[in-house]
Amino acid sequence: MRVLDSYALLVYVQGERGKQKMIDLFESAAGTNIDLLLSTINWGEVIYSNIRTFGQLRADETARLISRLPIEIVSADLELARQAAVFKATKKMSYADCFAAALAKLNNAELVTGDKEFKQVEGEIKILWL
Repeated sequence: MRVLDSYALLVYVQGERGKQKMIDLFESAAGTNIDLLLSTINWGEVIYSNIRTFGQLRADETARLISRLPIEIVSADLELARQAAVFKATKKMSYADCFAAALAKLNNAELVTGDKEFKQVEGEIKILWL
């Protein structure tokens, strides 16, 4: 099981360095029972980033693209919010990144990212660096 940070999806959507690794990950997930998880908080990060950078139309296209990928979107419940709050209180990370880290920790999953902010939680969760 793997958790995607917004960084990983933005790499894929915007064609940045690491895109091929993401393509391989999606193909692998589609062909096996490897779950890819994304919190609704991090989904929102991808969308607002696209709105700011490219406009609403591109953000809508990105939302449709994500819906076709082999990703399970996970809503934030109290358990996830509590773990994210613990990370936010004890680490110097954005609140949205804390949700990705919390989702990985609660699911004993590997986090896929290239965001160096996650170096702070390397001892607590597994990370696949892009």
